[in-house]
Amino acid sequence: MIKPTPNPPLDCNDVPVVLLSVKDGIPTEDLLVNLTETLASVHALTLDFAFELDSSRRDGALGVAQLIEVAQLLAERVLEGVEPSPEIEMGY
Repeated sequence: MIKPTPNPPLDCNDVPVVLLSVKDGIPTEDLLVNLTETLASVHALTLDFAFELDSSRRDGALGVAQLIEVAQLLAERVLEGVEPSPEIEMGY
């Protein structure tokens, strides 16, 4: 779809607005755990959605679900190589 009107030019004085960000200082292990949980959730939602579709659209959604699963496997592999946080080792 071609947009009928272009976006207005940005004013040089406009500062980009950050809507979401990740707090500094979060341990890598915690970030990776959250990443894998998020990917698992998105994978489940995509599969649920895919089975409501027909034919090629279902195939496309299942392809997206498979790519999400690959990303989850990669994140889990990285997580395996991360040293546990001291809090986790001590059982806190």
